[in-house]
Amino acid sequence: MNTLKIIFGFVILSLFQQCYSFTGGSSLTDEKTVQINEFPNNASLVNPTLSQQFSTDIQNRFLQRTTLKGTKSNPDILIEGEISDYGFAPTTISSNTQSNPSGGIIQQAQSKLTITVKVHYENKLHPDLSFDRTYTDEAVFNSNLTQSEIEASQVKIVTDRIINKIFNDIVANW
Repeated sequence: MNTLKIIFGFVILSLFQQCYSFTGGSSLTDEKTVQINEFPNNASLVNPTLSQQFSTDIQNRFLQRTTLKGTKSNPDILIEGEISDYGFAPTTISSNTQSNPSGGIIQQAQSKLTITVKVHYENKLHPDLSFDRTYTDEAVFNSNLTQSEIEASQVKIVTDRIINKIFNDIVANW
């Protein structure tokens, strides 16, 4: 009886494997080299380390997770752009509450960090895949964080999300 259950299980798994397949995959087939230029910070509010951090992180993403080799001349793929917006804004009051001595409720305020990056992607081997796009992401955080805490944690979260979107649009063809 147990052997029959095991065989039946393998048959079911085999059927699912044959019926389901992932689509997408890498749209980079013939490309061998990539040039990723520095992304200058042209936002009105300037984080002095953002340009270097973003540029290094996006270069590392492509060089570590693809077979592309970095080059400074005549690349198959060119990725460049600019950080066009970097800003903070207050958001809605959070649901985190505290009771004060008079019995009232104090709600903690939250703020939002938004970063926008304009990207120019040029694929010299497959020009129909080239594009110019704008990517924006944000992180909501407690307003009591210091500027250095925000730049140490929240900026990294937002830039990683933007780099994921860029990477997926170029490599994963999602």
